[in-house]
Amino acid sequence: MVAGGCHCGACRYELALTDLPKAYACHCRTCQTWSGSAFSEQVLLAESALSIAGPVVQYGFQSPSGTQSLQRMCGVCHVRLFNTNTMRPGVAVLRAGSLDRSDELDVPVHIWVKRKQPWVVLPVDAETFEEAATIEAIFKLFAR
Repeated sequence: MVAGGCHCGACRYELALTDLPKAYACHCRTCQTWSGSAFSEQVLLAESALSIAGPVVQYGFQSPSGTQSLQRMCGVCHVRLFNTNTMRPGVAVLRAGSLDRSDELDVPVHIWVKRKQPWVVLPVDAETFEEAATIEAIFKLFAR
């Protein structure tokens, strides 16, 4: 079973997957700000594959491109768990660090590397993108 949750344990989720999905790291300034770290790790999955329980709260905003983003987080500790976006209906973007087995993740793709912190060293075999990944790379990651 693939499962995870927030820091305080009030929110838990399960994924309708048998194996850990592949993740990607985003080094953009927005992800740095959201995470309070050098990058964020995320997993793309079908929204229908995510089952969550607990006091989830939502925060929505409109991006500069005009898409609507709906962030879901624990209502107690406010850890962001996942988001959806009108640009990708039916797709959830899970915060990979909230997975119980996040230390076992494979992160083959790094995006927005032009914004990465200079001390972050990427794996030699990582697929990298200066800005957003191509749609082909996203679908390839989603299919893994």
